[in-house]
Amino acid sequence: MAQSGAKSAGRRGLGTGAVQRFAADTAGNLTVFAFSLFLMMVMIGGVAVDLMRYESTRTSLQNTLDRATLAAAALSQQLEAEDVVIDYFGKAGLAEYLRSVSVEEGLNYREVVADARAATDPFFLHMIGIDEMDAPGHSMAEQRMTNVEIVLVLDVSGSMSTVSSNGLTRLANLKNAAKEFVDTVLSSDDEDRISIAIVPFNGQVNLGQTLRTRYNETAVHGVPDVNCVDLPASVYSETGISQTVELPMTAHADSYSSTYRVSSYVDRQSSDYALPVAGNRWCPPSTRNTVMMPSQSISALQTKINNLEAIGATSINAGMKWGMTLIDPGTQPVVSHFVDIGQVPGVFDGRPFEFVDPEAMKIIILMTDGEHFAEERLNNNFKAGLTGENGTHKIFKSPYDGNYSIHFPAGRPGVSGSREYWVPHRSEWRYLPWTNTSDTGASALRDNPITFEQLWSEVRVQWAVWQLYARALGTNDSQRSAQYNTWIATIRQQTNIATMNNQLQQMCALAKDNGVTVYGIAFEAPSGGQAQISQCASSPAHYFNAAGLQIRTAFRAIASNISHLRLTQ
Repeated sequence: MAQSGAKSAGRRGLGTGAVQRFAADTAGNLTVFAFSLFLMMVMIGGVAVDLMRYESTRTSLQNTLDRATLAAAALSQQLEAEDVVIDYFGKAGLAEYLRSVSVEEGLNYREVVADARAATDPFFLHMIGIDEMDAPGHSMAEQRMTNVEIVLVLDVSGSMSTVSSNGLTRLANLKNAAKEFVDTVLSSDDEDRISIAIVPFNGQVNLGQTLRTRYNETAVHGVPDVNCVDLPASVYSETGISQTVELPMTAHADSYSSTYRVSSYVDRQSSDYALPVAGNRWCPPSTRNTVMMPSQSISALQTKINNLEAIGATSINAGMKWGMTLIDPGTQPVVSHFVDIGQVPGVFDGRPFEFVDPEAMKIIILMTDGEHFAEERLNNNFKAGLTGENGTHKIFKSPYDGNYSIHFPAGRPGVSGSREYWVPHRSEWRYLPWTNTSDTGASALRDNPITFEQLWSEVRVQWAVWQLYARALGTNDSQRSAQYNTWIATIRQQTNIATMNNQLQQMCALAKDNGVTVYGIAFEAPSGGQAQISQCASSPAHYFNAAGLQIRTAFRAIASNISHLRLTQ
């Protein structure tokens, strides 16, 4: 039993030593494993640091490249493009990393390509065999003008003569801003891609004789330099104006100025209540405030702008309508005619482009200092031609003393006999037109009535209505007033401001629906004008509420936004 116990004790001792030796060996292995794991963690952390340094350098490098190439590619940039890129890198503290800059310029574009590379020597990656880790950067930017059609729709109403806060009139401020705009936009366009047209407007739009005759004009009066037409309401539902729709010419008449409405005669040859007021005619005669067809000539456009003059009322709707017409594809035949007669450059033949043309940009810049003023126009029978035609009454003028008489075939109730001719300066009815001579001369005059053109050149409409119609047909104040109201409505019609506002917004909506960019400038305009122009603009960013010299800032901002500036890589 003792021997057996000794053996048992020996076996236990042997087991303990083996465990101790095994434990020693394992401890060593764990130490190595833990150390290896630590090294791996340090290496991974170091790699992360290296990668973070790399990405930070690369991002900074790329951002600087993008900013530099964008600035250098701008066509308005006057410095050398390569110098601009170098300057950007110098100010960013990255000048040593810029490797190359290449610039390609064409007739209507500038392309700038730049490459940079920054060495980011790794702290840890060399442990796995990566000794170098460069952050590359590459950027290309270009500014390229596409085909651009611009129409400047400019207010030249009488209020544009108002002096602004900077001491210049509103019109003078507009001229300076618009001329600078033309120079900025066209000076970089050597590829003949940009056209600019001008539509001045006041109470009407004076088309000029050549443009007017391209349309189906009616009621032609032949008054020199009066080339406006009265637009039918239907044209405001279309982008352009058909060459077949009838467009009656605007009468050369002062229908706005009031008269002295008394029972006695007001001398038409001397009274301030009888003679027309030039500025109150809805289409003042002008060779300056006429539409200018698309042009690429900086000098011609600037001369046109410089010659604009302030006169008349305000019909923003008519200005916008003709502005839209000049970029409507349906106007191509009209533009082609102007090309044929040498008044539009041949390179613009085929314009206006289609609205859906991806290579064409259409822009209207609408500027006003006012708000709508209720438009007046004469009804067609009273615009032009001999009095007495189309159901009107014959009006006569004595060749001896210049006084008028008017024929009413049925005479006037209460007047006996066949006295059918009212003579206002005598306040009497007569058997023959007034001549101040013998009945023989008066008989001859019966077949020679005057024209409406002559009548409206000599007297205002309201004077004629009161003296020739109301006083003739009314025997007391009440009757005369009733006759006046009846005849003024027969001869003249008005378009109220609400309708004009709606017509303007119809055109603005059509423009935007067809991809036309509308910039609106309310220049020292009242709240009504501001609201209309703001609503018309393509977006709030396309609307400018300007005063004084701010109109130049507005035009500068528009000029800088016209071209496409983009990163291409």
